[in-house]
Amino acid sequence: MKLTTRGRYAVTAMLDLSFHGIEKPTSLAEIANRQEISLSYLEQLFAKLRRRGLVRSVRGPGGGYMLSGKPEAISVADIIRAVDEPIQATSCEGGSEHGCRPGSSDNKNSSRCITHHLWEDMGQHINQYLESVHLGRLLSERREGVEDGAPAVDPASAHPFRGEDGEGGSMTTGGRDGLSGS
Repeated sequence: MKLTTRGRYAVTAMLDLSFHGIEKPTSLAEIANRQEISLSYLEQLFAKLRRRGLVRSVRGPGGGYMLSGKPEAISVADIIRAVDEPIQATSCEGGSEHGCRPGSSDNKNSSRCITHHLWEDMGQHINQYLESVHLGRLLSERREGVEDGAPAVDPASAHPFRGEDGEGGSMTTGGRDGLSGS
């Protein structure tokens, strides 16, 4: 499974919004500056997040975005799915009778690879894990520096997918700040 920029940036922006958009709206420009994400890219992501009901927009002076619910009610899987990121480790289409190995052009001779069930099971475990991780937990870990004994982080300067040295880590194994990703 490969988590693309779309999924990583959506989670990053939503965690930033958890820090700053609980009591008052946060503009996408502010998130873009803090997290070094293109404003136009954030606009595309937030349109999808809004359609899925994860954020709400506030118009007018001082407007921006806020979480639609409590951070504890929004899972990382919800965010990733909202931006149309598949959470699967196989190349087969979900629920498809056709396999991951192409056959003829009409797919009559397609078949599943011999490791299909391994990757399918792994994808289910990843999905279950991402369902179990909520913004509230990530927010708490970042504020308290719980993971790996890391010091508390100033949310205004925090980049959830970069360590203190600006380098990325592994999102699935946890990095220096517990939210690192490459």
